[in-house]
Amino acid sequence: MSVMTRSSFSAPVPHPQALPVTTHSYLARAAESLGEAMATPEVPARYAGAHVSALRSAAALLSARARPAGPRRRAQKNAWVLLAEVAPELAEWATFFSAGAAKRAAAEAGSSRAVTEREADDLVRDADRFLAVVEQSLGLVPHPPLQERIARAG
Repeated sequence: MSVMTRSSFSAPVPHPQALPVTTHSYLARAAESLGEAMATPEVPARYAGAHVSALRSAAALLSARARPAGPRRRAQKNAWVLLAEVAPELAEWATFFSAGAAKRAAAEAGSSRAVTEREADDLVRDADRFLAVVEQSLGLVPHPPLQERIARAG
């Protein structure tokens, strides 16, 4: 998604040491899922892994910013809806990844026609950028982008 860039956010940024342990855990799991997606030659698994990485990145941000709603029971919302509410500056990302959820489900179900190789590769790059955006929004130093890591390795 070329329209999304790493930009400064208006939301308050917690001090990295003040972040909940679950936030760091979700970030580590997001990076792990992304690494697995990058390494697999299987197109559906690559797409699904990248999407799961993005979902875990969103969970990291939600664990840092979301606050309990109170005693009144509310309708359940998926992570992408919550992300847009808790971090409006990431609403475009939430919409983008939410739109790919059905393809991820099909890919996880084993459909070899669910996604193309190009879609899987693009989603890996988008999930990589999204992880960096989330890291930055949490006051962490973002990991180097995929393109930069590839350039260094080659």
